[in-house]
Amino acid sequence: MSMNPNMNPLAIQFSGVRFRYKESATPLFEDLSFRIGEGEYVGLVGGNGAGKTTVLRLLLGLLRPDSGEVKLFGTSVADFSDWASIGYVPQYVFQREREFPATVREIVESGHSEGGSGSLCQFGAASCEPVDEALKRAEISHLAHRRIGELSGGERQRVFIARALVSRPRLLVLDEPTANVDEAAQEKFFAFLASLRALGMTIVLVSHDLDTVFQQVEKVLVLEGGTLHEKPLKPGHPYHSSNT
Repeated sequence: MSMNPNMNPLAIQFSGVRFRYKESATPLFEDLSFRIGEGEYVGLVGGNGAGKTTVLRLLLGLLRPDSGEVKLFGTSVADFSDWASIGYVPQYVFQREREFPATVREIVESGHSEGGSGSLCQFGAASCEPVDEALKRAEISHLAHRRIGELSGGERQRVFIARALVSRPRLLVLDEPTANVDEAAQEKFFAFLASLRALGMTIVLVSHDLDTVFQQVEKVLVLEGGTLHEKPLKPGHPYHSSNT
């Protein structure tokens, strides 16, 4: 399938991916193919067991396809090395770190070190541009010296997103980011993501909640029965083609 010349360069590409867990007799995916262009804001949705987590593991190189290929920014995941350009916030991280004895700034700063650029600023320094920028972008600079356990669910949510942003990624992947977060915090969260998208960042929002995601993103990919299809946006949606 040739690439549409009007389409953005690709951030993610799955081509004919087949994958089977060793303990299963049946492949989870037989021929999984999809594309996400740079700068797109995409929802990946599906019920429990649909394979969303497996797609993420294949994307991040934690699993290898039996056949087919996964690419990030035009490079096979098997050969990809620029992992600092990928910001990933795993499922439930907002909840399970509640008792971790660290400040907001320390947690955000740890993402800078993992991004492979820790030598640019000393851990524990009073100021470091990438860390300060991430705190500011997530609107949590005022929380920098608070303990993570003292924060609300919505505030913790922003801390770990800031941690993912500190390496200044080109692609941000969020796995069930609104789980166990109240409605008011969700509204603020989606407004925050829209501001990141306006900066040109590619965002993939993984969720089981089609209705919520459908109202936010510009493209919805639905994973069901080992296949993936794009769900058209409704007329009146902010990203519907009639409004662009």
